[in-house]
Amino acid sequence: MPDLLWDDVRNFFDPDLMGALPDVSVAGASDGDWQAVFDLVRSSGWAWECSAGGVVGPLPSAAEVLSRPADAETVDLRVRPVPEVLVVFRPMSAEDIDFDVDLRELRGQEGVDVLCASIAAVGRRLGKPVVMTAEGDRANPVLGFDPEVGRVVLMADPGLG
Repeated sequence: MPDLLWDDVRNFFDPDLMGALPDVSVAGASDGDWQAVFDLVRSSGWAWECSAGGVVGPLPSAAEVLSRPADAETVDLRVRPVPEVLVVFRPMSAEDIDFDVDLRELRGQEGVDVLCASIAAVGRRLGKPVVMTAEGDRANPVLGFDPEVGRVVLMADPGLG
């Protein structure tokens, strides 16, 4: 049984309501949590590409990425959990793991399932909540991985809008 059903969450997958790139994050993270995410990406079988300032290279350690000078080029870790869906991690601070998904790529039940599986994989690896909010509205989570129940759950009324 899927974590969430398309008919129940379709509003949370509407780019006009949520923004095309909703915010997905893990608060209270650490260098070790970022390293766990990097290790998950390496071991998952997902396709990935790491770049800094548009230059593609190997995936360094989290410590290397997080110790870069503040004015260094941004590191993007572009991950494809499935070929048609892109998840972009941007390790800018140890305290927050932030990543984007493009709602235009996540349609129907298959899109819900891919997002839930991706969020749950990160949450399970870290043993921490992972939340999704509308673009720029981090104070109001709509769904997320709950480590106490081990799955993605609704965190807001899906009848919004």
